[in-house]
Amino acid sequence: MSAIDEIKARVDILDLVSESVQLRRTGKNYIGFCPFHPNSRTPAFVVFADSGTWRCFGQCNEGGDIFKFVMKKEGWDFSQALHILAERAGVVLTPVTPEKQAEEDEHERLRGLLEEAVTFFRHHLMQTPAGQGAYTYLQKRGLKPAIIETFGLGYAPESWDSLIRYFTSKGYPATELLQVGLVTERQGNGAASGSSGIYDKFRHRIMFPIRDGVGRMVGFGGRILNPEDQPKFMNSPQTALFDKGRLLYAMDQARKAIRAKDQVVIVEGYLDVIALHQAGFNNVVSPMGTALTEDQLRMLKRLTRRIVLALDPDAAGQKATLRGLEVARQAMDHTSEIAFDARGLLRNEARLEADLRVTTLPEGQDPDEIVNRDPQEWARIIEAARPIVVHVMETLATGRDLDDPKVKSEIAAQVLPLVEDVPNAVEREAYRQRLARLLRVDERSLLGAKPRANPVRRRTAGPAAPRTEPAPPAIQTGSRPESALEIHCLRLLLRQPDSLYLLDRVLQKAGLSRLSVQDFEQVDHQMLAAVILQSLEQDDLDSNQFILENLSDPLQDLVRDLLSPFQQGEPTPEKLVEDLIQTVMRLRQIRTRAHVEQLIFMQRDGQQEEGNLRLDDYQGIHQVMLQCSRVLKNLDKILGQPVQLD
Repeated sequence: MSAIDEIKARVDILDLVSESVQLRRTGKNYIGFCPFHPNSRTPAFVVFADSGTWRCFGQCNEGGDIFKFVMKKEGWDFSQALHILAERAGVVLTPVTPEKQAEEDEHERLRGLLEEAVTFFRHHLMQTPAGQGAYTYLQKRGLKPAIIETFGLGYAPESWDSLIRYFTSKGYPATELLQVGLVTERQGNGAASGSSGIYDKFRHRIMFPIRDGVGRMVGFGGRILNPEDQPKFMNSPQTALFDKGRLLYAMDQARKAIRAKDQVVIVEGYLDVIALHQAGFNNVVSPMGTALTEDQLRMLKRLTRRIVLALDPDAAGQKATLRGLEVARQAMDHTSEIAFDARGLLRNEARLEADLRVTTLPEGQDPDEIVNRDPQEWARIIEAARPIVVHVMETLATGRDLDDPKVKSEIAAQVLPLVEDVPNAVEREAYRQRLARLLRVDERSLLGAKPRANPVRRRTAGPAAPRTEPAPPAIQTGSRPESALEIHCLRLLLRQPDSLYLLDRVLQKAGLSRLSVQDFEQVDHQMLAAVILQSLEQDDLDSNQFILENLSDPLQDLVRDLLSPFQQGEPTPEKLVEDLIQTVMRLRQIRTRAHVEQLIFMQRDGQQEEGNLRLDDYQGIHQVMLQCSRVLKNLDKILGQPVQLD
C-alpha cells in the first residue's frame, strides 16, 4: 500500500474537516458552511464520507480529498500536507527504492496466483464428482447458486499434491506457493506424497476466498466436510498479503451497505455472513477468527460508528462472562472463532466515539439458520442489541439468586469497573441506576463501592504473529464511479498524451470547456493531470519523457500502477481516443448531475432551515441549474452518438 493510500486509510475525513467546520448529516453525506469563503446563509460545503472527498458547491466550486483540504486550508503545497498528514496518521514516509518496487511487483504476481487459485477451487467445486458433495452441503445450508458464485466459493480436492501439480505446470515455483500459504512444508517423513518437501495445505474442504476491503485477493479460509478432520476451520497463514488482524471477511461486499444503513453487524462464521447477504442483510462482516483489533475498528469507523456484535449463546454465556468478562476462544485455525472483551470494547468505543452493542442468538442456533427460517426474526434480534454494559450486567444476573447479598456484591464488583470506563457522565449515571434496579439496592451503595482493580487482558491463541507490511494495492477505484473514471482517464492519457488535443477539440465543438485539473477531485490525480497538461505545453522533451522526469515521489507509485497492462489488452490509438472522450463525458455527466442534485437540496434545505431564501439566492441557483441543464443536454447528445474525430 502506498504512503498516500495508507494515510487516507488512517485519517478520517470527517474527523479532519470537523476540526474547523461544523458538519451535520444529510443522507449519507455531511454538509456545512464552506471554510474557504464567507457565507452564513446557505451551507454549500459537502463531505462525501464514503469516498473520503469534499466539494464546495458555492463560490469556491472546488473539491478534493484530505490532502487538498489541508493544502487549501493551511496554504501548504502537497509535500507539506503529505508530511503533516503522515505524522498525524503515524505513517513513515520512505522513498521508493528499487528493492521496494521489486517487492511490490512480486506482491502483484502473488495476487494473480491467488486469483488463479480461486478459479482452481471453483472448478473442483462445480465440475468434478468429488466437488459435488461440497456443493450439496452448501445447498443444504440454504445457499443458492447465485450467492455461491458471488462469493467465489470452491472445493479443495482430497489430495496431497493436486494444487501443486496444477500450479507448477503453469510455471509457478514452489516458493511462491509457500509465500501465499497454499502449500505447507513437510516435516520429516510425513504422510505427504512426492519428494518436493511440500504438500497442499487445504484438502477436502470448502474454500472461501478472502479479499481485502477493496476486493483484492489475500488468502483463503477452509471448512471441513469430514467431521473427523481437524481443525474445523483453517485460514491462510500470516503472509505478506494476509494479515488477519487487518481484515474483515466480506468487507468488500459489505462496504456500500454499511454506509447506506449506517450500521455494521459482526458475526462469527463465513457461512453465516454469506447466508445473511443472500437474505438482503448486506451490512454483515466477520473477523478472521480473532478478537476485534484496532485496525479493524478503524476500518469500520470510516463507514459507520454503529457496530453490533452478534455473538453465539455459548460465547456470551454466564460462565464465559464470569471468567473475567471475556470470551477468549482460540483463533479459527484452532477450532474456534471470536473473542469478546467487554473492557477492551468499551475502550475502543470511547476512543472511536462509536456506539458498540451486543446481541445474543437463541440457544443452539446460528445466524444462517435464523435468517433462512425467518429474515424478520434476524432483523428483530439486531434491533434488540444492547449496549455492552447492559449486556454484561444482564448476562451476569441470568439464573443467579439476586436475593443473595454475596451475589449482588459479586455482580456489582464486576460491572462497576465497566461503568467507570464509560467516558460520558450521563451514561455512567444511567448505567449505575440500571444496575441498582437490577440488584434491587440503593444507588448510593454503588457510588460508595470501590470497584476492584482487575483489568482484563485479552488472551490469544498463541504467540502473536509478526506484523508485516500490507501489500501494495492495485489501482484504487474508490466506492464512487467518479474515482474509477478519473483513474481510467489518466491511464489513457499516460499512454497517449497528445490524445488530449482531439479530446479538447470534441469538447469545444460541443460547447464544453477543455479538460483541466478541475476535472479531477483527488489531489494526486490533480497533480498528475497537471504534469500531463504541462508536458503538452513545452517543446524541449517528448511528452512521455517530460512526464516521467517531472513526477514527484508520491506520484511514482500511482503512475507505475496506471501503466500496468489492461486486462483486455492494449487499445489501438483510435480506440484509445474514443475511450478517452467517452470517459471524460461520463465523468462530467456524473459531476453535473450531482451538482444539480445538490442545488435542489440547497433550495429545500434553505426553506426548511431558514424559512426562506433571499430572492437573489433563488435567482443565482436557478441560473446555475439552467447552465447545468444545457451542459447535460450536450453531454447526453454526445454520449448517444458515435464519436467524431474529424
